[in-house]
Amino acid sequence: MGMITGEWAKALNGEFRKPYYKKLFEFVKKEYDEQVVFPPSEDIFNAFHLTPLEEVKVVILGQDPYHNDGQAHGLCFSVKPDVDIPPSLVNIYQELHDDLGCYIPDNGYLEKWARQGVLMLNTVLTVRAHQAFSHRNMGWEEFTDAAIEILDKVDRPMVFILWGRPAQLKKKMLHNPMHLILEAPHPSPLSAYRGFFGSRPFSKTNQYLQDHGMAPIDWQIENRK
Repeated sequence: MGMITGEWAKALNGEFRKPYYKKLFEFVKKEYDEQVVFPPSEDIFNAFHLTPLEEVKVVILGQDPYHNDGQAHGLCFSVKPDVDIPPSLVNIYQELHDDLGCYIPDNGYLEKWARQGVLMLNTVLTVRAHQAFSHRNMGWEEFTDAAIEILDKVDRPMVFILWGRPAQLKKKMLHNPMHLILEAPHPSPLSAYRGFFGSRPFSKTNQYLQDHGMAPIDWQIENRK
């Protein structure tokens, strides 16, 4: 597994010493040695690498990584540039278009968001190929909960976007009055029509940031071609 660096490493340092993390590390190493696992090991902590703790403005919580070949690269909902856009991200783009008028791009690579302070964190950071949720309850949830608790203690304006029940279960960890919590159904085809469409998370996020003197997020993902 790659290493977390910078302020995130300092803030999460205590987790690396806990017994659960030792077990998690050994489990993940064995899985990568013996199975096909996503994302590539060097991408496991990309959410932390691309969005340093001191730059986090928005948090989007996902579940576990995409489990098909070549999709996952360490950011929730995002896929590598040459991969078909998954159905949930198709719906995210549709809501973004309806909310802010952004055109729908030809790729699902969301690194641009991460580099502007959008922490795109799955609650489980690895998955065995073609086996959704196969690394659930192995320790990742405890680790990412620690990251959420760290963020909750940051006293600056921040927006938490919680799509779907698993993400919304984290709401009980969020107590900081400086943080805005936006909840909606998951953008998957199974639930997007139950209130995700029309929830306007992107304009609400930008309005909150601007109301607190912060630069809005440029949500437009550009075409590659």
